[in-house]
Order: sequence, then C-alpha cells, then structure tokens
Amino acid sequence: MTPPHQRNLMWMVGGLYLAEGTPAGIFHELVAVWLLKAHAVSLTELGLVSLLAMPWTFKALWSPLVDRYGTAARWISAALAAVGLVTLALPWLPQGLPVWAMLGVLTTASATADVAIDGYTATVVPSALHGRVNGVRVAAYRAAMLVTGGGAVAAAAVVDWRLIFAVVGMLTLALAVWTASLAPVAVVRTEASVWWAELWAWLSQPGSWALFLFVLLFKIGDAAMAPMVKAFWLTEAGLGVAELGLVSITLGAGLTVAGALAGGELATRWGLFKALWILGAAQALSNLGYMAAAMMPTRGMVYGASMLESFCSGLGVAAFLAFLMRICEAKQAATRFAVLTALSMVARNLAGAPSGWLVERWGFSAYFGFTFLLALPAFLLLPRVARRVRQVMKAD
Repeated sequence: MTPPHQRNLMWMVGGLYLAEGTPAGIFHELVAVWLLKAHAVSLTELGLVSLLAMPWTFKALWSPLVDRYGTAARWISAALAAVGLVTLALPWLPQGLPVWAMLGVLTTASATADVAIDGYTATVVPSALHGRVNGVRVAAYRAAMLVTGGGAVAAAAVVDWRLIFAVVGMLTLALAVWTASLAPVAVVRTEASVWWAELWAWLSQPGSWALFLFVLLFKIGDAAMAPMVKAFWLTEAGLGVAELGLVSITLGAGLTVAGALAGGELATRWGLFKALWILGAAQALSNLGYMAAAMMPTRGMVYGASMLESFCSGLGVAAFLAFLMRICEAKQAATRFAVLTALSMVARNLAGAPSGWLVERWGFSAYFGFTFLLALPAFLLLPRVARRVRQVMKAD
C-alpha cells in the first residue's frame, strides 16, 4: 500500500503537470483549430504560428532567474494568471497583430511556468520515486491537453468560441490560485561565479555537441508533422471538427499516455539505450501511417494512422524523458533540464514553420513521408551519445 505522504506527493505532482499541460493545450490544440475555423488562416500562416512558440525554446535563458530568485509558487502562479487572462481576451481581439502579440505573451508565461514547475518537482521528489512520477507527469500533462485541447475543440461544434475560451481561461486562473499555496522549499544560494562555472563545465565536456544535437533531432520528425495533422483532417480527409477533437486530440491523448506508461516499463526492463533505439524507431515509423492515410484518405485509414502515431509518440516520449532524467539527475538539475527541453523545442518550432508551405507544394503524402526521413539522423548519434552519458555520470 502506498504511504499517505507518497500519495499526497503524487497528487501534487499531478496538479502541477495539469497546470503545465493546460497552456500547451490552449496554444497547440485549441488556438490552432480556432485560427483555422474562425479566422480561415492559410496553411502557410498556420505553419508560421509555430514561431510564436519560441519562448519554450529560449526558456533556458531565464531559467537561472527562476532558480535563484523568488519562490516557485510565485513564479508558477503569476505565469498561470497571465495565461488565463490572455485566454479570456483572445476571442475578443481583432485578427492580426493583437492576436499574435497576446499569443506571444501566453507562450512566454507558459515557458516560465514550465521552468518553475520542473525545478520544483525535481527538488521535492526523491530519486526513488522518479519512475512513478514520470508516469504521473505524462498522464496529468496529457489530461490537461485533453480538456483544454481535445474537449474544447470538440465542444466548438456546438458552443460559441468565446464561451469555450472563457471556460478554459477560468480553469487556468483556478490553477493559478492553487499553485500560489505550494509549500516553499529550502534553496541553497551559490555564488554566481561558482554556479556559472559548474554549468559551463557541464556544457563544454567533450562530446557535448553530439548530446545536444541528439536532443535537437530525436523528435524532429514528430515536430515537423504536428502542425499539418489538423489541416490534413479538416481539408484533405474532409473530416469534421468534432471527429478531430474526439479521435485525434482526445483519444490521441489517452493513447499517448498508454504509450508513455508502456514505454516507461520497457525502458526499465531493456535499459536506456536499447529503449531509445527500439521505441525511437517505432516513433519514426508511425509517421508513415499518415503518409499512407494521405494516399488513401478514408475514415478508417485516418483513424488508424492517428491512433498508431499517438501511441508510438508516447513510446518515444517515455524513452526521451528517461534519457533527460539520466543526464539531469545530478547538480543543477532544474536549469540543465530547462536547457535540454528548450533545445528539443527548437525542432518543434523551426521544423513546423515551413510545414504549410511545403504541403502546399508537395502535398500531404509526400510531406508526411519526408517527416519520417527527418527522424533518421538522430539514430546515427546514439553510439557517441552513450559515451557522453557515461562521461556525465562519472563527472557528477
């Protein structure tokens, strides 16, 4: 039987990652469909929206401020309050610069909350519970995306967009109120020069280039495909918003959680690098399901491609999170985690930006096949990355 203090800890972690997943669901799921349906943006514009997610890429630049000043509760609560207020305002703004500016505020605040949540979790969770916590993290994060993304998108078939944004915005503000009461943790203040010297020593170890390039490339195939999946459902396949919300986003979130839980267990049994090879290959190969669906866009083919891609994405996420935890399980874990996760977001932002332009020229089938090829270079780096990981463990 799980001790009460462990149950309380898991509930708290679940709440924190509901808070972290909520802004991501708003931006990547709800806003994307809203722009397509309510404002009829072009595929090129939809692809360029990915650039507004750049704060998630650059969050490592201000992660030391979150680590060294204030409290996690204040950072998280203030950031979520900003996300909630922007969400309330979005459907009332005129299309164009006001919307893009507010989306920039939303993503910046969300990235800041991510840094504080990850740092706080790394501080309060003992190493013996890291595996269990990863499952809770993925489940809670995806549950938040299910509600603020899939559920909200499905509701758009019968409910006005303004009401949907109001409900999601109020939910985010409620999470801001709850996180303001998080228990404080003791922070050891290190001299700035010493702190930065330790970080630079980690960044500049021999073989670091392979490690960081692998982090950049491991999920680039998924990142390149993601912005065009909704457009494929709604245009090429001719399916409805309700189907998109229920199958691709909502059922997809559940399948990603199932894949992550299965992947975590397999990674434990197989070891880290065998899991990266096998689960990463499954993640890459699943993109070919969407290529096949684009060649034969029947409802059954599209549904099957979506379910396969969602489950295999969860497998890849499990292996990738285990890899990041292995790298960051020593000193400066919060900032190092921010550096690596921010780097992984470069792929999502930059790979997604030209996606609409390429689809307009190549078509969906050829483009989805291209995203599979993008995933392959990461596997060439794995032997060198394994050596780099062993060096990190010895150094720390």
